[in-house]
Amino acid sequence: MNIKKIHHVAIIASDYQKSKEFYTEVLGLEIIRENYRSERDSYKLDLKLGESEIELFSFPNPTKRPTQPEAAGLRHLCFYVDDFDEAIRLLNQKGIETEPVRIDEYTGGKFTFFKDPDGLPLEIHE
Repeated sequence: MNIKKIHHVAIIASDYQKSKEFYTEVLGLEIIRENYRSERDSYKLDLKLGESEIELFSFPNPTKRPTQPEAAGLRHLCFYVDDFDEAIRLLNQKGIETEPVRIDEYTGGKFTFFKDPDGLPLEIHE
């Protein structure tokens, strides 16, 4: 097997419209395609993230995440940004709270966390 990159990450939103607005208008991800699947009463929104994608789903009554952020399973998504300080400024300007900036003890890079509308932990890293 020769894995090259992550193709996509799938996220299930409790409020599809709110999450769609967050990922497109706050984070600025481009919509590739959006489909409504009537047999599942579910939307599937594909968003461009560099060479990868985020799939944003809606389902009726999705199960809540057990705890934050130390539950077994996917811990968080991390996005690389070119201008770390500007990214924080833009998030805060749009009403998104960010945690205090930390320094990675191994790489020396700056990083911080914030949350999507469902409380999914997201990270930006320089």
